[in-house]
Amino acid sequence: MTFSERLHEIRTGFDRPFWVANISEIFERLSYYGAFASLALYLQERLNFSTEQTGTLTGIFGGMVWFLAIFGGAAADRMGFRRALSAAYLILSVAYFLIGSIAAPWLAPVRNAVPISLFVGVILILPALGISLVKPCVVGTTARASKENVRSIGYSIYYTLVNIGGAAGPYFASWAHRHLGVENVYRLAALSVFAMFFVVLFFFREPRKPGDAPPPSIATVARNFCVVVGNYRLVLPVLLVALLLRIGLWVYPSFSVPWWIWSGLLVLVLAGISRFMWFLVLFTGYWVVFWQQYISLPGYIHGYINPHADVEIILVTDGLTVICLTLVVNYLTRKIPAFQAVILGTVITSVAWLILAFRPTIWGAVLSLFVLALGEIVQQPRYYEYISRLAPRGQQGTYMGFAFLPIGIGSLIGGWFGGMLVHHFGEVLHEPARIWWCVTGVGVATTVLLWIYDKGFRTPSPAPTKSLTL
Repeated sequence: MTFSERLHEIRTGFDRPFWVANISEIFERLSYYGAFASLALYLQERLNFSTEQTGTLTGIFGGMVWFLAIFGGAAADRMGFRRALSAAYLILSVAYFLIGSIAAPWLAPVRNAVPISLFVGVILILPALGISLVKPCVVGTTARASKENVRSIGYSIYYTLVNIGGAAGPYFASWAHRHLGVENVYRLAALSVFAMFFVVLFFFREPRKPGDAPPPSIATVARNFCVVVGNYRLVLPVLLVALLLRIGLWVYPSFSVPWWIWSGLLVLVLAGISRFMWFLVLFTGYWVVFWQQYISLPGYIHGYINPHADVEIILVTDGLTVICLTLVVNYLTRKIPAFQAVILGTVITSVAWLILAFRPTIWGAVLSLFVLALGEIVQQPRYYEYISRLAPRGQQGTYMGFAFLPIGIGSLIGGWFGGMLVHHFGEVLHEPARIWWCVTGVGVATTVLLWIYDKGFRTPSPAPTKSLTL
């Protein structure tokens, strides 16, 4: 096939909903990562939260998306992609506007009526309601609005546009922060996704194909979740108790829960989860390390390197590296077996933070994020290949639907963990470099535990295949 024939095939192989959905995804990712890049500084420097509270709240913002996404796919299928996307962008525009208006006078009556951390925590959960609908709609539209002969190219276009939005988001946040103030980062993010609401409303048409499988119900998704969890009759009540305790601490911050209660709850959960969930829990360590670029790094740079540094521009490094080097790195690592690639990527991401520990400078931070991104590129596509072999035969689809849970758990734990490290080593001991030694230690421990897990639950390894470019 000649180049002109292939180009014609691409031009005619995608229906209009494909382009509308994927272009809107650029703006959704731009808004999300722009909001994430400025969040830690906004909470700590503008809203005067402590470093520990800032870490926890930032972790909530990054983590809840991945939990709600479990049910977002089923909800989107039931609603239809056009209605779900419209609702999602409307929710996101309201949510980002509220985040930017937390300190506004018109919200003072509500703000003064409840504990401020609870008030902000609830607002930071709102974007997850929208994002959890966007992702399954865009991925589903990519499948339904692409002809069979160009569908793989369609997914490549989707992943490329996601990375472009992810890299552009911090750059957009940098401009808005410097010229308009940090609150207006969120108002512009709201405006961006609000525009997508009208784009979807006027230009998107429901993609339908003959033979589409009936969408799963919310009840089916819930049953699948129970299957994946393991002994859900034990695990779910324990998680509910932990959640209520956490909410109670927000409402009554003067109270504390003894460490042995948290330890006991953790032991009960670990005793009841399935083998597959054990892997997801262990791999959470990778994301605890990864998310520190948004949780701990912004405050660290302003507090211990340069208070006038443009943190959002520095955070462009990860997304830009992924865009530029994904194809090259995936080609170079294509013959590495899946599990070894996951291990290698985890090690690379973990040791990246040692660069900043040894060189606490702006360029040290940039180099750390560059190496961190290399680890992300190495492990991300091969991770899904590996976990597909951990699922019982015939249940791969069900299990793969929950493969992103470590991203959410890692953000939630990473928020608390990062805030604690910055407070203890930065504000109490005045040895901030030790923050990154501890973060690296989590990554190294994760690597060791994953290796032990693989040895204990090894499944036959298929021949190495070409990895998917994400």
